[in-house]
Amino acid sequence: MTQHRSTAEWQALGREHLLAPFTDYKQLGAKGARIVTRADGVYLWDSEGHRILDGMAGLWCVNVGYGRRELADAAHRQMLELPYYNLFFQTAHPPAIELAAAIAEIAPPGMQHVFFTGSGSEANDTVLRLVRHYWAIKGQPSKKVIIGRINGYHGSTVAGASLGGMKAMHEQGDLPIPGITHIAQPYWYGESGAMGPEEFGEWAANELEKKILEVGEDNVAAFIAEPIQGAGGVIIPPESYWPKVRAILARHDILFVADEVICGFGRTGEWFGSQYYGLEPDLMPIAKGLTSGYLPMGGVIVRDHVAQTLAEGGEFYHGYTYSGHPVAAAVALENIRILREERIVERVKAETAPYLQKRWQELADHPLVGEARGLGMLGALELVRDKKSRARFEGGIGMRCREHCFRNGLIMRAVGDTMIVSPPLVITPEQIDELVALARKCLDATAAEVRG
Repeated sequence: MTQHRSTAEWQALGREHLLAPFTDYKQLGAKGARIVTRADGVYLWDSEGHRILDGMAGLWCVNVGYGRRELADAAHRQMLELPYYNLFFQTAHPPAIELAAAIAEIAPPGMQHVFFTGSGSEANDTVLRLVRHYWAIKGQPSKKVIIGRINGYHGSTVAGASLGGMKAMHEQGDLPIPGITHIAQPYWYGESGAMGPEEFGEWAANELEKKILEVGEDNVAAFIAEPIQGAGGVIIPPESYWPKVRAILARHDILFVADEVICGFGRTGEWFGSQYYGLEPDLMPIAKGLTSGYLPMGGVIVRDHVAQTLAEGGEFYHGYTYSGHPVAAAVALENIRILREERIVERVKAETAPYLQKRWQELADHPLVGEARGLGMLGALELVRDKKSRARFEGGIGMRCREHCFRNGLIMRAVGDTMIVSPPLVITPEQIDELVALARKCLDATAAEVRG
C-alpha cells in the first residue's frame, strides 16, 4: 500500500489525474478531496488520522462491515485457482454456478435463475434487454415501454439513468432514451399536499394505471421501482401503495421489476425488500450487498416463467466480460455465508433495526426536523424552516449539514434537504447510540449556522 504521501500530495495527484463520479469539479478543485485510507467495522479513517462513523455503509453496500478477513481470503484463494474466465458461449465455472444456487436459496419462491453483471447499473441495462426480449419471444413485440418513477434511481449508465427519474441526470446527455416514461413517486411528506398518507398512496398507485392507459397496455413491457427509494431520499411508500400497484400490474399483464440493489441482502430486515412488502416481482436487479462492496458485482434474479421463456427464445445476445467473474463470485459466496451463519439478517429484524428506528425517531424533536422516518436499517430526516407548513430554507441546508457531519466524524448523506443514513448491518446498539448522538450534534451545528 502506498500510504507515504501527505494529504496535500494525495489531493494534488488526484486533481491532476482523477475524474471522480458524482462530483462538482469546481468545488473539488478549490478544496481537494477527502482522502480515506483505511476502514474497520463501521468506521473509516482519513489521511489525517480522523475516525469517521460510516452512516452510509459506503454507498449502501458494506453490509457485513469493513475489515472482514474471510472475504479477502476468499478472493485470494480464487485468484490462485481461477482468476478469470467468462460465461460466454456455453461455458461456466464453479464459483458462478455455486453463487447462482446460493442466491436461489435466499430469493423469494419461484425465483431460481440469475444473470450476472458487474454492477447494479449493468443489472438494470440487462433488465431493459430482458423484458423487451421476453415479450418478443411471447409474440408481443410491441410491449417495449418501461415505466419508472420520477426521482427513482436505477444506475448511471444510459439505460439505467433513463429508467431512473433523476432530473439532473436527465439534463446531462439528453435522457431518457425513447421507450421509457415516468410517473409520480410515493413521497408523502414532500408531495402529498392536503392528502393523508393512505389517500396519497392510492393516488400515487393510480398514476401507474393512468400511465398504462395513456401509453396503451399492449405497448407496456414493465414497471420498475425500488421497494424503498434510496438515492431519492429514503422514500417509504404509504401502506396503501404496493397492494394497489400489484393489482394494477396483474390486471394489465405487465412485468414488475423490483430494484433490490439497495434493499437486497438484509437492509429491510428481510433478505429482499420485496419480501418485506409481500411483493412478487418478475425480475430483481441486485448488487451492492451481494459482495458487501468488497468487489464489483451485480445481477438480475428472474422468476421461473421468465427463465423458461428465455430458454424458448434460443440465443440471448447480451452479456459482459465480467459477468459472473470468478473472484467476485467467490467473495459473494463468502459474503452470503457470513450473512447466513452469523444470522445478520435475522439480528437486523429482531434487534438492531428496531433499536435504530427507536433512536432515530428521537431526532424528530429537533427544531430543524420536520419528519424522522425509517425502516429496517434506513433512516431519513427532513430539514425544514417551519415544521407546520413544511417550508424549506431558501437555498437549502442539506449540504451545510453534510459538511458539519464530516467535520464531526459522521457520514450522513444529503439528498436536497433530506439527510439519510444506511449503516452497515453489523452496527451495534452502542454504535447506533453514537450515530444518533453525532447526528444531533450536527443538526445543532447546522441550526446555529442558519439561524445565527
